[in-house]
Parts: sequence; C-alpha cells; structure tokens
Amino acid sequence: MKRLLLFIVIFCSCYGSLSSQLLYQISGNGARAKSYLFATNTLVAPDFLDTIPKTFAAFSTCDKVITEFAIQDYQAIAALRTAALLPDSVQLSNYYTEEEYQELSEALSLQIGLPMSQLARMKPAYLQALFRDALFTQWLGSTPDASLENFFQNVAQTKAIPVYALDDTGEALYMLFDREPFQWQCQELLKIIRYPEQEVRQARQLKALYLNGFINEIAYAIEAPDNKASISYSDYKIWTDRNREWVKRLQPYLHEGRAFITLKAEYLGGDDGLITQLRAAGYKLKPIRHRQVR
Repeated sequence: MKRLLLFIVIFCSCYGSLSSQLLYQISGNGARAKSYLFATNTLVAPDFLDTIPKTFAAFSTCDKVITEFAIQDYQAIAALRTAALLPDSVQLSNYYTEEEYQELSEALSLQIGLPMSQLARMKPAYLQALFRDALFTQWLGSTPDASLENFFQNVAQTKAIPVYALDDTGEALYMLFDREPFQWQCQELLKIIRYPEQEVRQARQLKALYLNGFINEIAYAIEAPDNKASISYSDYKIWTDRNREWVKRLQPYLHEGRAFITLKAEYLGGDDGLITQLRAAGYKLKPIRHRQVR
C-alpha cells in the first residue's frame, strides 16, 4: 500500500509538472534572439491570461506576431466569404434525401437563426462551423468574437506590430472548405446535426485539458479511436502534414528571433505535433510553466 501511495504521489507530481504548459520559449538552431510559442483555445476568453502572466512578459519582448491566418487581412476575409458560398450550379438539397434535407433545414435554421433560403447557399464545411459555434455558445457559453484565439492579433494591431500568416489565402480556404470531398462534408454536416452532444462533449473535454495546459493530451484525445466528433484522427493527420511545411516557413522568423507565435493547441501537441517537429528541426523549446488552474 505504501509503495502504491508513493507511486501515485510521484506520478501526479511529475505528470503535472511536465504536462502543464501552454507557453514555450524557442531558441537554438542559429536563432539570433529568443521567440515564443503560445497555445490558444477558441472557447477560452482572454481573461484566462491572468493565470499565466508570463505570457504578457514574453509578448512584450517580441516585434512580430505569427499565426495561422491574419484576421486583419481584409482582402483575405473577403475571399473567405466568397469561397464559403456554393457555385450557382450546385444545389445542397441534391445531396440529401427529402427527409434528410428537411431535418437539416429545421436544425440549422433553429440553431443558427437564419432561414434555409440563405443557409442553402453555403458550403457544408462552413455550415458545420456556424452550427458548432452556435452550439458552443448555447451549451458552453463561448463568445467567438471575444476568444483568446485572436487576442494577440488584435493587440498587435493596436500597437502597430506586424502580423504574419503561416498559410496564404488559398491554403487557408482549402483547409476550411475543400480538404474533404464534398459528399463527405454533406454527411459530416448531417452527423453533427443528429449528434450535437458529441461535439459539445469533445469541446468541453478539450477545453478542460487546455485550461490545465495538457497539450499532448489534447492531441491524444483527438486521435483516440473512440472519438466520434467531427474533429478526429483524420484532421490531426492533416495538421501534422501541414506542420512540416510550417516548420520551414517559421525558420526565417525564428532565425531573426523575437517572434510571438500564437496557434491553436490542437496543432501543437502529440507525437507529430508542431512542438515535436520544431525540436526535430533543431530548435530548443523550453516550457514556461504555470500552475494548473482547473
């Protein structure tokens, strides 16, 4: 019994100290100055940063922000809105039975608050995103417009700090709307409509892991065979393939140093996440630890 208790104490101590981290200092591999990598979560508000004040100190040393997609790039935003629409030649109703389309129409109109005459012009992947956002606002109290995900981009704009995107507009649009075959998107949309509890359950789990800084565990939860939500193993594999390209694109910023990289936690952890790939490329990533808050 004593040995068991000792093991539990040691495990909990080590597990907490090794896993509880959201902020990393990046150096080595010829970098002229230190940079930082910070993990974000769409469902977490910026006031969470009060629990990890070292993030502000790290941000203050940087002269550029690197992110997935620059939300202040208004030409890119306009392109995104156009790309979210279906071509006139494509009718969403043609990809469902009459009963399925009726089910879809009622659920989307109720949850998103728009008539189906407008929603039917949008691509299924975009409808998935709108439905999930509305779902999380209702059940998890999230506010997408006040999310930690875009916080440092907004701060950078007020301070005239340049923001650079790792994906160009075409790549961002592909990831949002075209990475899965159209018919698969249609079936995924119907699945989300029918089983919204799976989406809420996963989002709640990933948020809880994030609040405790368990970056690797986020990746493992997404990869898990029993994960039935829309964000799953296939998405993680797409992200890890993209990470290899991102490591190359990050090199000039990291060589110069003083970059603040802010990306979703889902991209960073796991056996083939961005953190692992940066280390494999020769960079040193030192976790800036913080206490567990949940």
